[in-house]
Amino acid sequence: MTAPAPGSGPGAEPYDPLRLCVYATVALLAWLGGAWVVLGFAGLGFAGYLRARRAGLTRSKCLLRDTRLVLGYLALIALAALAALVWGFTG
Repeated sequence: MTAPAPGSGPGAEPYDPLRLCVYATVALLAWLGGAWVVLGFAGLGFAGYLRARRAGLTRSKCLLRDTRLVLGYLALIALAALAALVWGFTG
């Protein structure tokens, strides 16, 4: 027997895809602000996951699951944004 899908029971509220709105907003900010915003969000995410890992979180709801992988992913994003900024200033 499987559990009912969220929002499928009697009197349940319909599924709210809030994350999709959040993702679209973050993408818009990154598009408008360029590499600075990407670097900022990557830095915030890295700091948040680092703090959570130090507090004992080893598995994340992120697609990558392992917080070490998430930290590496966010570090790569930050480095790519930093490289884009350096490239923009020197190129």
